[in-house]
Amino acid sequence: MRRRKDNHKARDLALQRMERLFMLAAAVHSAHPERSDRYVQIARRISTRTRVRMPRLLKRLFCKHCGSYLSASVSRVRLRDGVLTTTCLSCGEQTRRPYARPKATERFDQDRTGS
Repeated sequence: MRRRKDNHKARDLALQRMERLFMLAAAVHSAHPERSDRYVQIARRISTRTRVRMPRLLKRLFCKHCGSYLSASVSRVRLRDGVLTTTCLSCGEQTRRPYARPKATERFDQDRTGS
């Protein structure tokens, strides 16, 4: 029976390339927004072809509907009732994610215990 090939190197390389593309997209976005969208498209293709999951932090940086890079100038972020809503201003699509606020009682207890 054939042994499975070790894909750790390929996986690490794919993750490095995706991270680098998102760094480039952030750096170039103010001058060339269409280029940053292209970098996102390339990173998504790398993820698909190598069957490597894109890290959660990178997934939040682009619109799932139109594929555009979400910077402060192209997106609107709202916090309401424990839900973070990101609106893409290119296509109008909304993404909702739950978030946990620190509770007042937890903060009060930490202050009393001194930790």
